[in-house]
Amino acid sequence: MQILLAVTLVIALVAAVLSGWLLIRMMREGTPNSPNYSGAQRADAKQKICTATDVVRKGVSLNTNLQAPGGPEDVTGSLAVAANARISLYDGGQYLLTRLDPATPPDLTDTVKKFANLLMDIGANATAGSPNSQPEQAARLKEADAANAKLTELCK
Repeated sequence: MQILLAVTLVIALVAAVLSGWLLIRMMREGTPNSPNYSGAQRADAKQKICTATDVVRKGVSLNTNLQAPGGPEDVTGSLAVAANARISLYDGGQYLLTRLDPATPPDLTDTVKKFANLLMDIGANATAGSPNSQPEQAARLKEADAANAKLTELCK
């Protein structure tokens, strides 16, 4: 019985030592879920998402500022312009989310996700009939402008 107790104690001590060693090793090297990217990989990812952000900005700006070809009386043209604006907002958000690289710096990733989700929220709410003057939509627009300004700084 004492031999069984001694064997159990040795096994428990070996397990504790191995657990401690693995914990220290993982803390030094990073976990498999949080790989370490090189500076070049991070720079490349940053450049790619900043370029994608510029494309989305241009598309949103172009399509949200268009006027109907026949003026305000052109109902069909007005609906087409509004549809393009909504598509540019929603698709622009989707485009940014799909262009995020795992090596993108975390602060940039967070801001891109916020901006992209705001663009999609603005587009979806506009599709549902929310005018820009509605308080919730106006708040989304203001928040998107702030996220856009932050992205401009982060992409310098």
